[in-house]
Amino acid sequence: MVHVLSGRTLLRPTDPERSRRFYGEQLGLAVYREFGTGSQRGTVYFLGGGFLEVSGRSDTPPSPAVQLWMQVEDVSAAHDELRDKGVEIVRPPVKEPWGLIEMWIADPDGTRIVLVEVPADHPLRYRPGI
Repeated sequence: MVHVLSGRTLLRPTDPERSRRFYGEQLGLAVYREFGTGSQRGTVYFLGGGFLEVSGRSDTPPSPAVQLWMQVEDVSAAHDELRDKGVEIVRPPVKEPWGLIEMWIADPDGTRIVLVEVPADHPLRYRPGI
């Protein structure tokens, strides 16, 4: 068994500076660390219990099969804030059949980001009898 100590998601954007502006300024993710210079510069953002690293460059956008899932406290407030910052809203907040409230946005390369609110009465947050 592999004992994992830490993890992060790596993105290789088509335009690293544009993606850093998106994740750092528009989404407002806090920077954990930066490394390298010039085209080798990388930025690692805090992402709840993990990290998101934007580094390197790709000639092609990522596969639509790749998505990011980010839990937020209030998805309606996030919707208003991100819309006002010019972030592309792919789908506004909707309460899903499984009880989570989800909205979808996209980064500059089209990577779908699912913003999720876990309601107070949802099993992920509330466990009767425990």
